[in-house]
Amino acid sequence: MRGTIGLKDLRIDCVVGIYPHERTGDQPLFVDVEVDGDFAAAASSEHVDDTVDYDHLAAGLTELAVGRQYQLIETFAEEGAALILGRWAAVEAVRIEVRKPNAVPAAACSFVRLERSR
Repeated sequence: MRGTIGLKDLRIDCVVGIYPHERTGDQPLFVDVEVDGDFAAAASSEHVDDTVDYDHLAAGLTELAVGRQYQLIETFAEEGAALILGRWAAVEAVRIEVRKPNAVPAAACSFVRLERSR
């Protein structure tokens, strides 16, 4: 049973950006992530160890962004996708969008979107 698990609008407050004023404090990022995989085992067992745990997914991405203090959201998106593919063997593909609302004053946000698969 192939399916998709994901998070919408995961807020991560972290240091991110290339400009000196962006490196002095946290600012929000919003992340949408979707992971595709075979979730038949989870549907059958109803055990969280047989699927992607939403809390662990959110915690992993948050820890990555906060710990690395990225300059570019492109790098965060790439490393976030790699983290997910590396951590959960059942994941066949991942789509991730990272939005930075404070990057361009005249825009609602800047964003990066990518998809990676095995």
